[in-house]
Amino acid sequence: MAALRPVLMIIDDDPLITDTLHFVLSKYFEVSVAESHAQLKSLLQQLDHPPALALVDLGLPPSPHTPEEGFKVITALLAHSPTIKIHVLSGQSDDVNVKRALSLGAVDFIAKPCDVDKLKDMLLNALKVQDVELNEVMAEQEHDGLLGNSLPMQALRMQITQFADSPFPVLIEGESGSGKELVAGSFHYASKRLLHPYLSVNCAAISPLLAESILFGHAKGAFTGAIAAHTGYFEDAGEGTLFLDEIGELPLELQAKLLRVLENGEYQRIGETQTRKSLARIVAATNRDLRVEVRAGKFRSDLYHRLSVFAVHVPPLRDLGEDKHLLREHFIAFYANQIGRVPFALDATALARWLDYTFPGNVRELRNIVIRLIAKYAGKTLNAKELVAEFDLSEPEPSNEPLSFNDEAGMTAQAQRHLQRQANVSLDAVLKTWEKAYIEAAMQMTHGNLSQAAKLLSVNRTTLYNRMSTQEEK
Repeated sequence: MAALRPVLMIIDDDPLITDTLHFVLSKYFEVSVAESHAQLKSLLQQLDHPPALALVDLGLPPSPHTPEEGFKVITALLAHSPTIKIHVLSGQSDDVNVKRALSLGAVDFIAKPCDVDKLKDMLLNALKVQDVELNEVMAEQEHDGLLGNSLPMQALRMQITQFADSPFPVLIEGESGSGKELVAGSFHYASKRLLHPYLSVNCAAISPLLAESILFGHAKGAFTGAIAAHTGYFEDAGEGTLFLDEIGELPLELQAKLLRVLENGEYQRIGETQTRKSLARIVAATNRDLRVEVRAGKFRSDLYHRLSVFAVHVPPLRDLGEDKHLLREHFIAFYANQIGRVPFALDATALARWLDYTFPGNVRELRNIVIRLIAKYAGKTLNAKELVAEFDLSEPEPSNEPLSFNDEAGMTAQAQRHLQRQANVSLDAVLKTWEKAYIEAAMQMTHGNLSQAAKLLSVNRTTLYNRMSTQEEK
C-alpha cells in the first residue's frame, strides 16, 4: 500500500529537520529526502512516478547562506513534474525571497520553525487541489480550453486549427508556466486523432538509462531486470498523439533514434532486430531556445529542423493584456466552486495593478495567486495593497526609463539581491564600479571632451580629471 501513497520530496540539508519531518509525514506520504540539488536529480531518476509534493529549503549547499540553490530546485522540480505542488520551508523568509519563490511556481512559503501538524494539513490540501487541477486540464483539453481574446491567443488558436490534422511534427515553444501542455492537448483534441490515444512523456522526468526503453520498449531479457517484453510510448500511442515535453532534455544518443522515427516512422525495441512502424503524430515542447542548444552542441540540428516543421509560440502572460482579467475570473469561479469558498473581488485600484503586473511565472503563477487569495480573502473585496503583497516585484522588466536614484525601494531590492547572490561584497568596490561606469559613459557620449563630460556629471573639470587619474592608477 505504501507505494500507492503520494510521493513527497523533502530537500533540506539539516538532518534534524528532515528526520523530524520524515517521522511525522511518512504516515501520510511516501517520503524521500535529498540534501542538495545534485542528490535530488539522482533520486528523481530512480522514481517510477513523478513526486506529487515537495518541501524545499532555499538555503542549500554549496551556498546555504543564499537562496539561489533553492530557487534552482523549484525550477528543476517543475520541469520534472509540472503538476507538482511545492511548499518552501525555509528560514530565509524575507519578503523578496518569499515572492520570488512563489513567482517561480511554489504554492506557499512556510517560515522555519513550523507547526508540523499544520504543515501536514497544508500538504493534504495541496493534494486535493492537485486532483481538481488534473480533472480541469483534461476537461479543458477536450473542449479547447485556451482562454483569451487577445490577438496572440487568437493567432495561437488559428495555428492549432490549421496544423491539427497534419501528420508532421509540431514544436511548441514558450516560457515555463505559459501552458504548453494545454496547447499540446489542444492539437490532439482538435484533430481527427481524438478517438485514438493521447500520451504524454516528460523527457526531463525519465532516467537517461531508461529513456530508450520507455520510448521504444524492450524485449524480454534485453537487460538486467527485463523479465518480460514491454511496449514503449511510440507503440502505445498507436495512431494517436505522443507529446514529448521538455524535449531539450533528451540525451544526444536518443536524439538520433528519435530522428529516425520522425523521418520514416521506424524504430526497434531494445534487444530486438525486428523493425516496427510508428503511426503516432509527434508534438514536442520546450522552454529552452533550441537554436541556442544546437549552437552549443547539446541538440541535433537535423532533429531541430525536423521537429519544427510547424513551430508554435505560446505567448507569455505579460503580452496578453485584458486576458489577465479573463483568466483570473475563470480560476476564481473554478476553485471557489471546487473547494466551497465564496469568491473574492478586486476594487478599481487592485484591478489596475493586476493588469500592470507582468506575471513572471505566467499562467501557473496567476493560478497560484488566485488559490492563495481565495484562502485568505474569501468573500472580500481586495485593495491594491492587499493584492500587491502577493506579487514578485523584485525583478522589474527592462525599460527605457532612466535609473531613478529617488526610487529607494527599487534600489534596496537590487542591493538585497546582490548581497544574497555574492558573498563578501565590498561596498567600496561597488561604489567605485558605479563611478567608473558613469565616467566612461559620459566620456563616450561627449566623444572624449572632458569639459562636457564634467558638465554632464555635474562636477568640475578638475574633480573629474582627478577621479579618472585615480582609477587609472589602480
